[in-house]
Amino acid sequence: MRLLRDNIKIVHFSLLLSCLNFLFFHFPFFKFIFNNVDCKNISGISIIVCFVILMVVANAFAFFLIFFLFRFVGKIFLAFFFIASAIAVYFINTYNIIIDAEMMGNVLNTKYSEASGFFSIKLLLYIILLGVIPAIIIMKTKIVYVTFKRFLVIVLTSLLFMLAVVFANSPNWLWVDKNSKVLGGLAMPWSYTVNLSLFFVHKQQENEKEILLPDATIKDNRKSVVVLVIGESARSENFSLYGYSKNTNPLLSKTPGVFHFNATSCATYTTAGVKCILEHKNTSDLYEILPNYLYRNGVEVVWRTTNWGEPPVHIKNYQNKETLMKDCKGDGCDYDEVLLNNLKEQIAASTKNKVLIILHTSTSHGPEYSKKYPPQFETFKPVCNSVELAKCSNTELVNAYDNTIGYTDYILYNLIEDLKQLKEYRSAMIFVSDHGESLGEKNLYMHGLPLSLAPKQQYDIPFIVWTSDNSLKQTQTENSLSQDYIFHSVLNFLSIQSPVYNEELNIFK
Repeated sequence: MRLLRDNIKIVHFSLLLSCLNFLFFHFPFFKFIFNNVDCKNISGISIIVCFVILMVVANAFAFFLIFFLFRFVGKIFLAFFFIASAIAVYFINTYNIIIDAEMMGNVLNTKYSEASGFFSIKLLLYIILLGVIPAIIIMKTKIVYVTFKRFLVIVLTSLLFMLAVVFANSPNWLWVDKNSKVLGGLAMPWSYTVNLSLFFVHKQQENEKEILLPDATIKDNRKSVVVLVIGESARSENFSLYGYSKNTNPLLSKTPGVFHFNATSCATYTTAGVKCILEHKNTSDLYEILPNYLYRNGVEVVWRTTNWGEPPVHIKNYQNKETLMKDCKGDGCDYDEVLLNNLKEQIAASTKNKVLIILHTSTSHGPEYSKKYPPQFETFKPVCNSVELAKCSNTELVNAYDNTIGYTDYILYNLIEDLKQLKEYRSAMIFVSDHGESLGEKNLYMHGLPLSLAPKQQYDIPFIVWTSDNSLKQTQTENSLSQDYIFHSVLNFLSIQSPVYNEELNIFK
């Protein structure tokens, strides 16, 4: 082959390999896109064109970097990528799998006896035609490299071009975000390289040791229970308790003993927000979080969740949605009401005097707000039913979101009513959101912007408290709080004495 005999410029060879990579390995990727966009409108065409351009240019850019920075070793990398991609796309085409982090874990845990059962002539043809032959071409080709100055110009130009394409397609970011897991599991060679890295990161996080806090002491035997409700994407601006014009809190507004505080989150995404709520101080280190700390020191702790993203929780009673739904009856079981199923009975059955319940909800998570509440809670109409939020009118979008707040109001009200029936307990309900949400303000949607750039809608959060007795500090009701108050307020209410307790971050007497 002439390509193997003659020298070829690094830019040309990188583009050639990117085109081959595109033709060989991206039929499943674009098949998914074509099946999930409307090819007859501008938005769908824009998504397709954007991904065609980005797939060719971004891969050529990555291959160019690998060749220039690693030279012969870079050739080995690219040869391996083609062989690995051939195997990956065979399994995608044959078994309709997605190469995500969990799948990479399955691959690494597969025994030889199991893997050998997948061998076939078809697999061998994939490996030879799409993997081995391109790998030989890569290894044999003589590449002409550019100067370092030319290298910097090409890198800068390529980055600016890709950024321009990405931002030109900004109206479709929500579609990309919604389908990111599937897209990321089909894009070669990044599906298995990135997700392999994510698998090991997750494994490291699972095995990461918490920094243990000093031992705590329970000061009295009085029966006390705190139910901490961690909200999802709830912003205070849309709670009528905070002055919103629409009545999104018809029940809580009439419930005696309910107080609301102005509050801010320490992050705009779930994992960091939940971590901040549960830690004794805001830090990048992994200190022992509230449920683990109290469980280790003799408190009954129950975690119920329809969500994810919390730090490692090391307690006995951890219940996800699938577990809770097993003995739940009624339409509400498909929604966050499932978190209340038999909760009152579980508290009453506890043999401990001190009980902490944590309910991690998902009620206001976008983009499908209209699917987060039962039909009878669709109070505000019309609503947005599309995941492409920019396509909806602002009225439709806000109505759908406001219905999630109304449903949250209903859940919190019923939780308080259950706690009122536990006469032998001194009870508290604390509701605080992990972060806020953008609903089209400044053309921003959902959340996740860096805190320094985020609008207030993404970090102004509700902080709502009810107690069975008059135990709130009167001075605190006028203050602006943060998520840091949760840890210390819970310790105070449950009469837990600890060296890390900070009275300045306590809302109770």
